[in-house]
Order: sequence, then C-alpha cells, then structure tokens
Amino acid sequence: MAIAFETYRQVDEEACEARILEAKAALGQKAVILGHHYQREDVYRHADLSGDSLKLSRLAAQSDAEYIVFCGVHFMAEVADILTKPEQISILPDLSAGCSMADMANLSKVERAWRELSSVLDPDEAITPVTYINSAADLKAFCGEHGGIVCTSSNAGKILEWSFSKREKVLFFPDQHLGRWSGYRMGIGLDEMLVWDHDLPMGGHSVDAIRRAKMLLWKGHCSVHQMFQVRHIESFRQKYPEGKVISHPECNFDVCMHSDEVGSTEYIIKTIAASPEGTRWLVGTELNLVDRLAGQFAPQGKTVQFMSPTFCMCSTMARIDPQHLAWTLENLLEGHVVNRITVPENEAKLARLALSRMLEVS
Repeated sequence: MAIAFETYRQVDEEACEARILEAKAALGQKAVILGHHYQREDVYRHADLSGDSLKLSRLAAQSDAEYIVFCGVHFMAEVADILTKPEQISILPDLSAGCSMADMANLSKVERAWRELSSVLDPDEAITPVTYINSAADLKAFCGEHGGIVCTSSNAGKILEWSFSKREKVLFFPDQHLGRWSGYRMGIGLDEMLVWDHDLPMGGHSVDAIRRAKMLLWKGHCSVHQMFQVRHIESFRQKYPEGKVISHPECNFDVCMHSDEVGSTEYIIKTIAASPEGTRWLVGTELNLVDRLAGQFAPQGKTVQFMSPTFCMCSTMARIDPQHLAWTLENLLEGHVVNRITVPENEAKLARLALSRMLEVS
C-alpha cells in the first residue's frame, strides 16, 4: 500500500532535503528527475536534467530510467508519457500542478470552434490547427487528427510557415500572444489576426471577418507573462540607457516590440550567457528562472533583473514542493507508483503524430 502524503506535510526543509538525496541515491538509474526552468529552487536543485518541457521529455526518452519524475506541470508529464518508451512511467509529484494557460483551451471549446468555422468554410481544407506545446494531450491529438501540428516558443515561426504551406489560414491556441508575435514576425498584418473569443458565438466575429483573416488567435494567455508592461521597460531604460531588455514571446505584443530580444527560455539563457561581461539585463519571464540567471552570471559582472516590480512565479508549478518530491521517491523505493500520468493510446497516437510533424519541420 502506498505511503500517504499526509505524513510528509510537516517534514521540515532540512529533513526533506536529506530524504530526497537518500531516496535518489537508492533508486539510482531507475529514476530520472526532470526540472523545468520555472521550477522553484528547492526542487530544481534535485533535477538530473533541466530545460524546457519538450527538451526534457526528449532527453527522458533517451534515458534508460524506468521512472520519469517530472517536476513541471501536467501537460509536460503528458508529453513525457507520449514521447517516452512504453515501459517508462511518467509521474507528476503533485497532480494539482497545472497550467492556467493550457486550461484556457479545452477540447470541447476547440471542437465547437471547429464546428462554427465549418459554417463559413471547410476547416479541414482551409485551416491548419496549431497548438502550443503548453496544452493538453487531447488538443495535440485534435491537431494530429485534423492535419495540424504542435509548436514551441522556439520554433513557432517555422511551424507557421509549414502551416501556411498546407492551408490558407491558421487556428492558433491556446496562447494568443505567442501566435500574434510569431505571425507578425513572418509579415502577417495585425489586422489579419483575429482573437477568437471561445465564449462568444463564432468567436465574436462576422462571417466576412473570418474569411478575411489569416490567423485566428485563441483568447488565452500566461498570467505570469501578462504582468510585464511597457512602462516597466521605459523605467528601466531611463535608469540604465545602456541596459538590454529580453522578453518571452508569451508577453504582450507591445512588450515584445519594446524589447531588444524576444525568445524562448532557452534563447533567453543563451543570449544572456553570450553577452559581454558587465551587461545589464531586464528579463520578462518567470521569476525562478530570472533569479537563477542573476546568481549564475553575477560572477561575470552581469546584472539580471526581473521586469515587474511585483514578484510573481508560476504558482501552479510551485505546488511541487520538496515534500511531494520526497513522497514520490520514497513510494518508488517501496515499489509504489503515485500520480502516474497516462495518456490513452488512441489519443497518444494522434498527439504523437502532431508532435512528429513538428520535429520533422523544426
């Protein structure tokens, strides 16, 4: 019988640290711990592999570990289950670690949008559905079934090029901001991109507007990246005219336009790493990553600061704490798998198709 989590609630930080280290050592190569860039530091330090969500799942698939302990959020553990070998087991230490952006697009709403669009045109002939990897497995499967594809913040531009080579329009979900920035970068006018409000009939648009549009952007966003505002950048530039600004494409369009660089978490890390000593950076992405970069590059005289004066982290990912990690690992030692994430095979097959298209393109 699995060990109940309740017995871990009062375990203090020092004891928890020791128990995690002991359990990791005992499990050895049987388990690999994946730590996303946005993960809290007291969990992240125990990661065997770190990176963004897709990179981690691909690395896990290359490992011989039986257990994939994903310290991220639910959709990431789903991708790990889809891409890893059948005998590998994907685990999320706390099932409440979700993604508010991913939750803004669910299968029933996307299917309803597809039905509404079918009253204007044949969506399977005219529209390529593109889902950001920050989405549930069933939406990836929807894209697989309807000739669509998955994208990441690193490859969204290439994915859109592929998508438009197949069909004249794109339905992009769940993050409107990544879609808008990526479309703008490839020359699509802002007036050719409509926000599809999934709570309104026909997304809130007329038939003529839908026919004229090149991109339909789902009304979704990342709550953390919406904190950043142009006024934060302007204040920084007044104080530090020589400073550089780098933002994630999940930020508002105006924030991206006022930034010196825009890119994924991996791009942000590489850009700051490659910058000259003494460079000052204002960074528009999640707090845990920014704090980690600040410490990492301080010895090089680089200053890395969070864009917003109000501190906010990915609160859902932060639900994975050392207590949940210790509970997960010690249960594995006892032969019990807790919080396994399993994508049904019929769904996984279609999702894998959409992911495979992305990997071929990018």
